[in-house]
Amino acid sequence: MSVASNAKRKEGGIGEFIRLLIHAGLIALVIRTFLFQPFNIPSGSMKATLLVGDYLFVSKFSYGYSYFSLPLSPPLFTGRFLGTPPERGDIVVFRLPKEDSVDYIKRVIGLPNDRIQMIQGVLHINGTPVQRERVEEFVDIDEGGRATRVRQWRETLPNGVSYKTLELPYNLQSDNTDVYQVPPNNYFMMGDNRHNSTDSRFPQVGFVPFQNLIGRAQIIFFSVAEGERAWEIWRWPWTVRWNRLFSIVR
Repeated sequence: MSVASNAKRKEGGIGEFIRLLIHAGLIALVIRTFLFQPFNIPSGSMKATLLVGDYLFVSKFSYGYSYFSLPLSPPLFTGRFLGTPPERGDIVVFRLPKEDSVDYIKRVIGLPNDRIQMIQGVLHINGTPVQRERVEEFVDIDEGGRATRVRQWRETLPNGVSYKTLELPYNLQSDNTDVYQVPPNNYFMMGDNRHNSTDSRFPQVGFVPFQNLIGRAQIIFFSVAEGERAWEIWRWPWTVRWNRLFSIVR
């Protein structure tokens, strides 16, 4: 075989590899833009439902698409395409209204035109207290391995969605609020860790426009203990929370 033939074969092999990388990149871009986007939990605001170190997939198609669905979020249009409103109780990733390059994850508590208020730590929706019952305490393990027991409640929304919330043993200003009247086409978000969540109760977040929703949290595909690094695969036998893998987010 001639030198020229070898060179051509090598060129063809390199070109095929580059084409394969381009195709794979395009497929990944389409999946991330229109189907599923990975997201990791950086804070404890959604404990005990979501823990620091959880990695999950967010379905981009659940609520349709806004320009925030696109790579780099170019403001090419307003509103949503194929928009479907979220349901009360959904756990949603959204862009922070006052800093729209930042992603937050919270639970949808208030729908458009709802009246939301906290009274003595009890959530009220449209003047009616949400049903809740005391359950077993949550054992919170910090980065140093220290365990703290936290009061835990099971809260049930008017549409039947049920989940657990945490409550530290002291009263904060966020336990007694004014009435929040949710504007049309906006949503009221709250974290399940009620005393450790910056959410719609605070001006840093406020009401979240429908346009800012990225998608619905669906499944935890990986999870490592708080303070651990997911890429340290040699530590996985001890640091991976195996019981959380492939669990559905509710």
